[in-house]
Amino acid sequence: MPLVRIDALRADPDRLAALGRAVHDALVETIDIPPDDLFQVLTSHDGTTSTLKYGNFLGIDRDDEIVFVAVTLRAGRSSEMKQAMHRRIAELIHEHTGTDPRNVLITVTENSDPDWSFGHGEAQYL
Repeated sequence: MPLVRIDALRADPDRLAALGRAVHDALVETIDIPPDDLFQVLTSHDGTTSTLKYGNFLGIDRDDEIVFVAVTLRAGRSSEMKQAMHRRIAELIHEHTGTDPRNVLITVTENSDPDWSFGHGEAQYL
């Protein structure tokens, strides 16, 4: 916990790994997850058979360097912690990959203890 999904266009394995590292480091720093709490789905879309769609919502001029980061975690973090997480994810993605922060779109979905099973068909948080 959390479960992170990162989607990027035409990302080679090195870029995907760097994106994953950046997001994980930001989560460890800002929302206090343990360093070994690493659950990620890293996906590169080729732009043809699979792609990402985006616009210029809120006047943000995005381009094909866009990265979608979806974080699912248990409820309970403050708005301030989430804002710090958003900032740090964008900063570290920029540092690790050169991706402009305007191209980092982050969503957070919260759930509760019964919503997690880490194996054996058990809800370990209950």
